[in-house]
Amino acid sequence: MILLQICIGFPVNVFLLLFYGWVASTRHKLSSSALIQTNLALANIMIFLSWGIPETMSAWGWRNFLNVIGCKVLMYFYRVARGLSVCTTCLLSVFQAVTISPSTSHWAGVKTKLPKCIVPSCILSWVLNLLINSGIPRYTSGPRNTSIQITYDLKYCSVTTVSVETTLINTVVYSVWDLLFVGLMGASSSYMVFVLHRHHRQVQHLHGPGRSPKAMPEVRAAKCVISLVTLYILLYGRQTIMVNILINMKGNAPQLMASHLVWSFTFSVFSPFLIIHSDRRMRKFWKRESPVRNMDPS
Repeated sequence: MILLQICIGFPVNVFLLLFYGWVASTRHKLSSSALIQTNLALANIMIFLSWGIPETMSAWGWRNFLNVIGCKVLMYFYRVARGLSVCTTCLLSVFQAVTISPSTSHWAGVKTKLPKCIVPSCILSWVLNLLINSGIPRYTSGPRNTSIQITYDLKYCSVTTVSVETTLINTVVYSVWDLLFVGLMGASSSYMVFVLHRHHRQVQHLHGPGRSPKAMPEVRAAKCVISLVTLYILLYGRQTIMVNILINMKGNAPQLMASHLVWSFTFSVFSPFLIIHSDRRMRKFWKRESPVRNMDPS
């Protein structure tokens, strides 16, 4: 299942990255939402490379294919990529919520300044995640290092800890960090649902039931972001519950662990498809690249 997810999700994220790179090279500038989505695709690619491929090799019986340095590097980049996925999804939801907000005097100034903050925000998310996860290499070692207590055995690597207090502090820090962005996602998505509902009622009142707001690009983009955030929050809740179950179980649960690993890649697989579905440029690209129909037989 992990290999199937990699075979589906990795090429789609690479395509998304290359497509926006092609758009940037032809138009010399990407939209703010495209910049954020490019950052999300890059984070998904890093997750597949640093977590998916080693897990697939381990599932096929490979164990000692990484040394201590390789384990430290892979685990560090996986944690950075996971944090980038959280920050980028949150940034995309906040940006889209401001974009579809009413053009009042209060929001007008924010809307004009927001596009200029996208690149610094993406850079800041990289810097913060590189710093907050800087302690990961310290607690990562090679497979089955029995010199100290193992808290999380990945077969090919192991995450260790020195004391219970250190584990508690790390858990609190990472949980608060994730919950902060998940809370912002939920608030911005709820606001978008409220704005879309009010807009839908206004359109039906002014133009009758025949006028549908689905054709508007900002509405389509907002629905995509709401779907992304909903998917992430559901998967985050499942992951939190499953991790607590695995930690508190008095024994090994290989089937639960395997299902937990399979579900951990779901967001990286489905998120690019939601982005592609909401982008009109993608459909125009495929139509232009598709073979011309009704060609002259001569």
